[in-house]
Amino acid sequence: MRSSTSGAALNAMTSLKRACAVLVCVVSVIAFATGCNQRAAPAEASEPSPAPGMPLPGKFGGQDPGSLISAATVPTLDRRLTVASSVAARITYLSTSGVDGSRQQVSGTVFAPMGKAPDGGWPVIAYGHAAVGIRSECAPSLDPMLLGFSNTVMGLVKAGFVVTVSDYQGLGLGGAPHPFLDATTEGYNLIDSVRAARKLIPDVSDRWLAFGGSQGGQAAWAANELSAQYAPDLHIVGSASYSAPLAIDDLADAAVDGTLTADQRLALVQILASLAADSPDFKLDDYRSGFAKDNWDALLKCKGAAMATRDELAKQLSDDDLRPADPQAADVLRSRLQAMSLPRSPAAAPIFVIYGGQDQLIPPTWTDRALDAACRMGDVIQIQLQPDKGHDDVAGDPAFPWINGQFAGDPPRNDCPEFLGPPEPAPTPEADAAQAGE
Repeated sequence: MRSSTSGAALNAMTSLKRACAVLVCVVSVIAFATGCNQRAAPAEASEPSPAPGMPLPGKFGGQDPGSLISAATVPTLDRRLTVASSVAARITYLSTSGVDGSRQQVSGTVFAPMGKAPDGGWPVIAYGHAAVGIRSECAPSLDPMLLGFSNTVMGLVKAGFVVTVSDYQGLGLGGAPHPFLDATTEGYNLIDSVRAARKLIPDVSDRWLAFGGSQGGQAAWAANELSAQYAPDLHIVGSASYSAPLAIDDLADAAVDGTLTADQRLALVQILASLAADSPDFKLDDYRSGFAKDNWDALLKCKGAAMATRDELAKQLSDDDLRPADPQAADVLRSRLQAMSLPRSPAAAPIFVIYGGQDQLIPPTWTDRALDAACRMGDVIQIQLQPDKGHDDVAGDPAFPWINGQFAGDPPRNDCPEFLGPPEPAPTPEADAAQAGE
């Protein structure tokens, strides 16, 4: 049975294709930056001076994850998105660090459609943005165009969804550093953005879906895995991810072997900086030397003209600049990356995954390995490999009919049986004896 809420989402998604060819989602994979702020309690968080807006009413206060701390209009926001939204707000809310379990303030944006909510309330999409940097000033909420994501958000809002865009911990607010590619933190941040939106906007459903690309694709998958235990008050209907860095521990081996691609070198710089900011015992100089060490800060910029300088410097990085100092250092990095990788547990809802066969940042074999593990956990996954696409040109628009179907209650397609292939035959006593004889 399709609920009236689902029917509204269905009609909205039909209008999505008419009104929003802009919903071909572009993943930015080269905007890397860093921040080395010390962790602080939520009450001590500070903002990097966003343009002031008018305060908005809401249900503020509390210490639980998802508690709404502040909400205000965004006067510098892309006018097209403002006009398309009945509410367009920059918010701060409480979430949970996946690194140490502490409560942290997180910033982000929330948007609501025009018109009357359908029966059951507006369905919600928590949009996970791609990598933008790890310094506080790199947050999408501080940019009028949401750092290039405003078109995607506008299309989803016009399609009849409340949309949340978490900046992720450490972006947009001073205080705690941004734990880049820590899936648990990102997943918590997406989930709690939905809780916060429900405290700001009237008539919001508890039915939601996580959707994102690149770093945001990892966040969406993680939110799906975490939601059943972390957010039983919400009903997740699925997660859709494209170009997601799921299994990333092979970066350590590539660094040791000297086989890093240009995209991977710049990504590894950001990962190393984030690990050092989060863990005083992580010895950064065991992983950087030469040109990388001499130009470290410049390689971690995310704003203005410094980005062009960063990109030129990145072309000069070599594998020797980022090679672990010894096998012990390589083991430490590999262990850290394994802890950040997915999957970790069965997902709460169906998954849609899109990835490119020519991806130079996350090779398809890495994604295949993650999908194999998730399928063996029993996840229901629709899988789309785009053989001729890389990381940042994967077409994310095939996810929209699937998103529509999840809200409509359609049975999800499961590609896992075909992906895994036929099971291996059970060993027979004769085969065991023959193998023993060999």
